[in-house]
Amino acid sequence: MCDVIKGKVQRNGCVTFFWVATFFGWAWFHAEFFILKAGLTTYYHPGINLKRVHYDSIKLYESLEAETGQAVGFHQPGSVRIASTAARVDEMRYQMTRTHWHVTPQYFIGPEKIQELFPLLNMDKVLAGLYTPGDGHIDPYSLTMALAAGARMYGAQIYNPAPVTALNPTPDGKWDVQTPHGTICANRIVNTAGFWAREVGKMIGLEHPTIPVHHQYVVTATVPEVKALKKELAVIRDLEGSYYLRQERDGLLFGPYEKMEKMVLQDSWVRNGVPPGFGKELFESDLDRIMEHIEMAMEMVPVLKKADIINVVSGPITYTPDLLPMVGPHQGIHNYWTAIGFGYGVIHAGGIGKFLSDWMRNGEPPYDLIECDPNRYGRWTDVPFMCAKARESYGFNNVVGYPKEERFAGRPTSRTSGVFELLKDKCSMGFHAGWEQPHWFYKPGDDTGYKPSFRRTNWFEPVGRECKLVMEKVGVIDLTPFGKFLVKGKDSVKLLDRLFANTMPKVGQTNISHMLTPAGRVFAEVTITQLAPGEFLLITGSGSELHDLRWIETEAAEGGHDVDISNVTDDIGVLGIAGPNSRKVLQKLTDEDMSDAGFKFLQCKFIQLAGIPVRAIRISYTGELGWELYLDQKNMAALYKAMMEAGKDSGIDNFGTYAMASLRLEKGFRGWGAEMNCDTNPLEAGLDYFIKLNKPADFIGKAALQEIKARGLKRKLSYLFVDTDDIDPEGNETIWHNGKVVGNTTSGAYSYSSQQSLAFGYLPVDLCSVGQKVEVELLGKKYPATVIQEPLVLTEPTRTRLQKNTKKKA
Repeated sequence: MCDVIKGKVQRNGCVTFFWVATFFGWAWFHAEFFILKAGLTTYYHPGINLKRVHYDSIKLYESLEAETGQAVGFHQPGSVRIASTAARVDEMRYQMTRTHWHVTPQYFIGPEKIQELFPLLNMDKVLAGLYTPGDGHIDPYSLTMALAAGARMYGAQIYNPAPVTALNPTPDGKWDVQTPHGTICANRIVNTAGFWAREVGKMIGLEHPTIPVHHQYVVTATVPEVKALKKELAVIRDLEGSYYLRQERDGLLFGPYEKMEKMVLQDSWVRNGVPPGFGKELFESDLDRIMEHIEMAMEMVPVLKKADIINVVSGPITYTPDLLPMVGPHQGIHNYWTAIGFGYGVIHAGGIGKFLSDWMRNGEPPYDLIECDPNRYGRWTDVPFMCAKARESYGFNNVVGYPKEERFAGRPTSRTSGVFELLKDKCSMGFHAGWEQPHWFYKPGDDTGYKPSFRRTNWFEPVGRECKLVMEKVGVIDLTPFGKFLVKGKDSVKLLDRLFANTMPKVGQTNISHMLTPAGRVFAEVTITQLAPGEFLLITGSGSELHDLRWIETEAAEGGHDVDISNVTDDIGVLGIAGPNSRKVLQKLTDEDMSDAGFKFLQCKFIQLAGIPVRAIRISYTGELGWELYLDQKNMAALYKAMMEAGKDSGIDNFGTYAMASLRLEKGFRGWGAEMNCDTNPLEAGLDYFIKLNKPADFIGKAALQEIKARGLKRKLSYLFVDTDDIDPEGNETIWHNGKVVGNTTSGAYSYSSQQSLAFGYLPVDLCSVGQKVEVELLGKKYPATVIQEPLVLTEPTRTRLQKNTKKKA
């Protein structure tokens, strides 16, 4: 059962000129009321970008009754996340570091304030809390009715019920949506079908990785101690007990998240579909499954022990493998968008609606939300993986959220590189878009395994060892997770000149280029190589593979370009080799001249290495002498073994992505998704060298960038030395000056070359001068920081050039 909304909607002076068919399941109108009546709303989210979604939702709900005349039952007593262990206290300080530069209010509070907000707590184990005023809960049914009333006010038409029976693309890029009310023509369609999302996706050949999870909550009868209170209790989240608890009239409402071995997936819906007609039905409740959490709640809130249960509700909540929704346009299908997989639907609804409508009107996302991109999944996301990850995510709902977090259910996927079997037992692996990629490698005597911490942990010394390896000898790294596309055809140069702000490299050459949004913000960073006349190899990060491919394909289609675009990510393996001895190792394996004169920086050649065909590019993300070697996946193991054998007398060894991150920061290399994204423009990010405003092509974002340059910048990316102790910046920490928030870090790491912590951060222009003193907040403490000249360590090409110039002068 579905509702279909279509229309031209105007609100707050903004007109949306399109027909849009969106799918709001019958469950949105009814099952939300029965199943998700907890209706929790919070400003809090551990992710930086989703805080903005929550903020927009709450601000909409606060004004909705006045705007529509419909009561929404919005209660805002605030909420408290309770810390009862030292690790939780650190987690809360970690989150506080990331909130000061946001508009969302959040406070780290002690036991006295917690008891004031929730006087019925047993305070024996309470150490601290994270308090967000303005949080609370809303009645989902009333909210839905108010949103529907508001939509009609601004011109929308709602058909209810209106099951969608077919979706048919039309030759002009639009859609025919078939319903019992007739066929609706839509410029774009948005799948918001909740636990029917997979059914809608299957109509056009997509297998969306969403799965319903059984979630239970308990409602009590009147509790005298609650009834006697003079003001409403704050919502509490007992993180060790893994439950939320709030006041419901004069009683209490309690909702736990069971451990992964006890929770229940409705996986039959994934395999066989949602039963026809399912809507406001509920699942069979099972108190035994949540008894452990009930007992913990009774210990924390003793009045629960004598409270009578009047209702136990069990219903479906849709999960994705990583618990984040899938929001935005989908790669491979023109004008098909999704807003599905919401584990926390009510708090996301208003903000996501605004995010999508702004994107549709303006042709670009209003801010960076790539963690929710529907294109972060691919063919490797099969049903067993999806089920394993959904079970893990539900069971891990309230685990401590450490930096560099890894979760291991469902791994490895089918997406493993040609050297995975050789490396898997030698290192700590990270998960990157389905791939396993080494983070750091073990040596005898190391404290091995994944041991997360808010401070320096077991990988700190080994990563230093790997950085030294690359700086002084030679290291090999698996870079297979890079996204890899081939673009060729009559209009390939024209298309890429339109998409990228840099000029196109000549045949056999490579450069770094950026795709910008119409507003001049950085949508992507891509390494481009022209392999042959009109044939280009595009390399992007693993996390932005299909994100970037969709943008390229959309421009190709809408611009009518005659090109062929193919995604060769899974077919091509990549090995990186870097360090002063890297040339010596490769020269042993080839007759090609690997000298500076014979193989120049940013040059690409097709060569034979140990008899294996390889496309070699002289480039290195460590900033040291190095090459990236692109080859058939099936030949990776043989080439790896050949390089390791050839490099024995040169001190060759493995290194991972943690070392690469430290080395790139020393060299002042910006990272996409950190220093540059859809929240930044390339001029403030210090990417001027790559932006060719004088090139003839009218690239996307050119006009906007010219305006930005003419107006002048308000902030700039700065390079910081941070005087720390046993903790290093990660990114997104608050930067202070004279007691005021002035900016935020974007990434950070320890520099093993200089024995100090480094960070990139955005600061107002008047605070960007070298020598400027500021403070960077880490785990609740403000550490002295100084703006320094970048880079801290010169890149190998720069060092080589300076040496040559010195010799010439001599």
